[in-house]
Amino acid sequence: MKNGRKILVVVIVVLFVAAVLTLFIYINNKPQTGVAEDEVVISNVDNVVLRNLDINYPPTPKEVLKYYSEITTCFYQENLTEEDLIRLAQTARKLYDEELCAAMTEEEYIESLRADVLEFNSMNVVVSGYTVSSSTDVFFFEQDGYECAKLYATYRLRQGTEYIYSNEVFIMRKDKDGHWKILGWELLEEEEVEELQSEMNAEEA
Repeated sequence: MKNGRKILVVVIVVLFVAAVLTLFIYINNKPQTGVAEDEVVISNVDNVVLRNLDINYPPTPKEVLKYYSEITTCFYQENLTEEDLIRLAQTARKLYDEELCAAMTEEEYIESLRADVLEFNSMNVVVSGYTVSSSTDVFFFEQDGYECAKLYATYRLRQGTEYIYSNEVFIMRKDKDGHWKILGWELLEEEEVEELQSEMNAEEA
């Protein structure tokens, strides 16, 4: 890989706040009708946070990023409770590398996230979809004795009838337990995405 590209450790001020618009994601979580009284309705948040990461951690960088994006969508659904925000934040931090977690305490992270969720909802901007790298587009490399991976995600942002695309490149690092953890990410312009793909293909050739 190019010498100029180093692993970026992002100090988390907010989730995806380094992006031009930041990522705003909305889930239309309408209440179900015709549900029996004794039927337990599992929310989108429950579906995400009830996953036991101790025994069911995502096995690949791509799966980690997909799960992380599921958490992100839950942050920006309607009527998110304080309890659910905290549960989601704690789950998200389990996907972060310890170096990234050390950049901000859990309390600071939750406080920043809380303020940004309120701001994002007030702006009425949503993410209508996202895609992550295919398995063949994940670039594996070694850095400072660690196994690392580079991959990207594209998020489609919508405000009213206007759409833009936000491209993010993620760096992950394998920890001592063999789990891929998010070390950092940064925003890319469209031409940088094409350059990154070409570079990754060339280095794997």
